Amino acid sequence: MKTTSFHCFPCHCISQRNYETLIRNTVALKLRSRTTMEATQNDLPTLSKNAQKKVLKQQRYEAKKAEKKAQEKQQKKENAERKRKEWEETLASVNEEERSKLIESRRNLRKERMEKRSEEKEKKIERLTRATQCGHKIVIDLDFAHLMTPSEIHSLVQQIMYCYAVNGRCTIPGYLWLTGCEGEMESQLKRLPGFDKWMIEKENRPYIEALKDQKENLVYLTADAETVLEELDPKKIYIVGGLVDRNRWKGITMKKANEQGIQTAKLPIGNYLKMSSSQVLTVNQVIEILLKFIETKDWKVSFFQVIPQRKRPEADSEAYQEVEGEENEEKDDQLDTKKTCIEVPSHGPKADSEGYQEVEGEENEEKDDQLNRKKACIEVPFHG
Repeated sequence: MKTTSFHCFPCHCISQRNYETLIRNTVALKLRSRTTMEATQNDLPTLSKNAQKKVLKQQRYEAKKAEKKAQEKQQKKENAERKRKEWEETLASVNEEERSKLIESRRNLRKERMEKRSEEKEKKIERLTRATQCGHKIVIDLDFAHLMTPSEIHSLVQQIMYCYAVNGRCTIPGYLWLTGCEGEMESQLKRLPGFDKWMIEKENRPYIEALKDQKENLVYLTADAETVLEELDPKKIYIVGGLVDRNRWKGITMKKANEQGIQTAKLPIGNYLKMSSSQVLTVNQVIEILLKFIETKDWKVSFFQVIPQRKRPEADSEAYQEVEGEENEEKDDQLDTKKTCIEVPSHGPKADSEGYQEVEGEENEEKDDQLNRKKACIEVPFHG
């Protein structure tokens, strides 16, 4: 099995002890991956050859991903140690008066960040509260958990986590619902940090029971529908199928909607761009497109800002350049913001305990920011 090499760190960045730890973790991951693949191979004879290839490919991908994660974790530890030493050297290289000023300056910066974060949190709560009263209702149908493997359920949980994060950042958020939330799906969702405090409607019953008094307003969004969605009606309740199936259950959402006698519709993707394959998107992509349209009232902008370029290689170049320009402007703004927050460390050998506590607090904040960025970058293949 081809694996990612871990010998890409410069020798001066990794201590002998940490290097040995990294090697041990790598060996453990390889052994665990090999055991998993051997167990999977024992079950493969019941699958077709193509299905066997797909399962093995997925196993190799997950093993490689785990190794990469271990590598990134080790690199973060090394970076944290380096920053701590630089801060200690900075404090030790100046006199007592300058040291106090540096500590006070860092404390004030931290206080400002905390105040800003608190203010943003309050605004987010206000937006989500308003959405429960007058926002567009969007349902994620979780009734398909029995058709998915544990790893596929985990993938869907990650997509749901991303949906909630994106909705919270929107200027006009939607009113999100999770229906059919029970069993293994519910268990994995409850493992997410802070899930119990999410401002989202959680319903154990399927949507057809929970919203039976509004059945005429239910619209199931599926790529197999004939009706094209032109506008989002505030009175309608739009349903997105929560299914990660590696293309095993084609047309299942359309069939379900027809059996229940509810309306169906599909996003007008074909009117604005050409997809490289099918028009089936991940759950988080569909949700983000809907939220983007609520905000912009423009399908073209919504598609080009959400759908990855690899899925639209034949897209209109002019439209792509237009959206790309907007994205570049956003990146420039982010870069300007970063520039205003840059702190340049000095050098010297040790620091007092107060200075160390300040660094420790800042590292915890950096970890929170990294976790938020990770949540915002999740993208899992989805078919169904």
